[in-house]
Amino acid sequence: MSEPVALLENVRKTYGSGDTEVVALDDLCLSVRRGEYLAVMGTSGSGKSTAMNILGCLDRPSSGRYRLNGTAVELLSDDELADLRNQELGFVFQQFHLLPELSALENVMLPMIYAGVPLEERHERATAALQRVGLGQRLQNKPNQLSGGQQQRVAVARAIINQPNLLLADEPTGALDSSTTKEVLDLFDELHHSGMTVLLVTHEHDVADRAQRVVQFQDGHIIGDRPGKAALPA
Repeated sequence: MSEPVALLENVRKTYGSGDTEVVALDDLCLSVRRGEYLAVMGTSGSGKSTAMNILGCLDRPSSGRYRLNGTAVELLSDDELADLRNQELGFVFQQFHLLPELSALENVMLPMIYAGVPLEERHERATAALQRVGLGQRLQNKPNQLSGGQQQRVAVARAIINQPNLLLADEPTGALDSSTTKEVLDLFDELHHSGMTVLLVTHEHDVADRAQRVVQFQDGHIIGDRPGKAALPA
């Protein structure tokens, strides 16, 4: 079995205190193995988004341990956390979060600015990433000149530009039609087959079943952990 790239151990997350305390995660243990394609499912309030935010270093656990590529995340300062997030993680969201005044190429180059990559290398790597997601002819298009599926492809290119150890996708097909959904999921399949570790949050069973493994959340706990259709023999 491959080593975990992300490991949550006995993680608890609460909001409020006393009579108003809400337990979002309760003694959660989750291992995301290197090179795995994992789908996380659950209804609203199940804890899946809270777990996603902790895995993405966007929030901290109230107690418990989080190891990201061997680093003890809960011990880091806010600045160290931001650096780790930029170095180790890529994010894709339901809403594409592209800057409207920037071209596709400029949007993809942004994370490399924060990483201190020189301009010429930023341009070369962003061009290659957009070609990889099938948008080599759309480098100078701004978001309003692209379809929803093309915008999500730009977002994927931006997410993988720093070669993250873990790609986190939060409802990445939620704003797309069925045909475009298939195109974007095919792209996630390609990224996974190239060796990338992918964790995808979704409420759609057909989307989840594209993964190797499907984890079901309820009331801050994991209540199911099964193979996805991608892991089953043909």
